[in-house]
Amino acid sequence: MSTAFLTSWKVRIGLGILAFFCLLALFGPWAVHTLLGLDPRANDISAIAQPPSGEHLVGTNQFGQDILAQIVEGARGSMYVGLLGAVVGTAMAILVGVPAGYYGGRVDAALNFLTNLFLVMPVLPLILIVAGYLEGTGLTTIALIIGFFGWSGGARTLRAQALSIANRDFVRAMRMLGERGRRLVFAEILPHLTGLIASMFLHAMIGAVMAEAGLAFLGISDSSAISWGTMIQSAQQQSAVLRGLWWWFVPPGLCIALIGTAAALVNFGVDELANPKLRAARPASARRARRLARAGSGA
Repeated sequence: MSTAFLTSWKVRIGLGILAFFCLLALFGPWAVHTLLGLDPRANDISAIAQPPSGEHLVGTNQFGQDILAQIVEGARGSMYVGLLGAVVGTAMAILVGVPAGYYGGRVDAALNFLTNLFLVMPVLPLILIVAGYLEGTGLTTIALIIGFFGWSGGARTLRAQALSIANRDFVRAMRMLGERGRRLVFAEILPHLTGLIASMFLHAMIGAVMAEAGLAFLGISDSSAISWGTMIQSAQQQSAVLRGLWWWFVPPGLCIALIGTAAALVNFGVDELANPKLRAARPASARRARRLARAGSGA
């Protein structure tokens, strides 16, 4: 299954982009500081709002801070929020949605009530209120808030899929053999949902990155932390668009767009792996293309 998954060019490109940003978040700040001698928080009064040049490859902002160093440092902040928010949201969706679909009855009624409660809640205003109330906290709190309020849609989807799998013959047979419900949930049903869970995780990750950028743009974030969102918010406050300082806000926005593109590409590959119709369509399309090529060469 993993070999077929990696044969898709969409998956390879998407995973390559995500791996690049993960490596950039892990080792980029050290490399920029050690090899280039750049500090994202250092102010150079002799180079204020300078365009890209040999000394500052991506230019500087209004405070004389190097944009390249801030982009690399911001990758760590944004990827941290994205990954932590996705882990929290996906874990809560699994813990609520899968048992609800398998056990049914009162368990399903209670967990489904909790899911519906979060579904009808105005998530964005709640995030704004909670994050605003906790203003000044770090990126960890922002990620936890995003993950806590972003799991209900995934739980509803997992519940429906778990309910379908729980009624299949092999699960009923294992129930008759006396298998425990916990083992059936985590060892039999959950593996059948890996494709869907992977897709949910990627969707939650880009959602968390964009949510953090939105919160930072509205000024509800840790002002001392550096992320792509805080860079865009700082550029907006200093009227970088009106002043033509494109190198200040375009690079972080482009990074966010690339993360979204990578997640979408991997998601397409997951769909092709998990959907039998798409798996059958890929070889058929390849055979049709070969027949057309042979017909064209024969003509």
